[in-house]
Amino acid sequence: MNVTFIGLGIMGGRMARNLLDNPAVSLTVFNRSPEPMAALESAGANRATSYAQAVEQADIVFTMLPSPEVVETVAFAEDGFVAAMPQGALWVDCSTVNPSFSRDAAQRAQASGLRFVDAPVAGTKQPAEDGTLTFLVGGEARELETLEPLLESMGRKTLHVGAVGQGSAFKMLVNAQLAQSMLVYAETALLGEKLGFSKDFLMDMLPNLPVSAPFLAGKAELIREGDYEAQFPLEWMHKDLHLLEQTAHEADQPLYLASLAKSLYGSAKQAGRGRDDFSAIHAFLGRE
Repeated sequence: MNVTFIGLGIMGGRMARNLLDNPAVSLTVFNRSPEPMAALESAGANRATSYAQAVEQADIVFTMLPSPEVVETVAFAEDGFVAAMPQGALWVDCSTVNPSFSRDAAQRAQASGLRFVDAPVAGTKQPAEDGTLTFLVGGEARELETLEPLLESMGRKTLHVGAVGQGSAFKMLVNAQLAQSMLVYAETALLGEKLGFSKDFLMDMLPNLPVSAPFLAGKAELIREGDYEAQFPLEWMHKDLHLLEQTAHEADQPLYLASLAKSLYGSAKQAGRGRDDFSAIHAFLGRE
């Protein structure tokens, strides 16, 4: 099977590397910056020189790109890859985009004779490396049957959550809870220190309470060490909260707390924390 992967950042490069372990896959990669391509070429991938060359023989094309604007340019610009894909090929967009964008992209892809699935992921840098991501898939069941062996190379679980666009819709809900849970934990831990509890005690106890989200245990260890190396960059979280707000507006559903969260992550980004992990909201809120 000829598979192409476009977008080799923190997540995409690791996902593509796991595809190389699937013996049924001949993998071609392309990225705007060359360094990630070189590493994958050394591991056995074919290195393309353009979007068009990357997809011209592809059965399936995966994209993992940072925003709807980038997906729009890479896919549909004059030199974009959609026009170069073979008729009947399948485009799987793993980028975190708003659901209305996914549905529009699907319509435009189908007008070009292509198939489309939105399959964003739950998980960050380490699950991408370990191949333990969860895929949130929107599309027809028959497409999922085709994709399952490839998704199993990159992830531990696949959830088929509905028609095209529903994968992106569910990712909005996942990140809404992720962003707000991190904020609640950060400000609670900071208050605990002001009330006389040690940071070590709070990092040990708070994440293990029944009311705490499971992912917080890992984040607490990194916060304890002052390690904010990006697993999921704060600037991406801010972007995702913007998309969430846009999606809520389209659905006529107010989001009071998520809108406040967006403002706080935006302030942290302006304060220079954008390239740090989103857990750096703790350091931002705790500044003197």
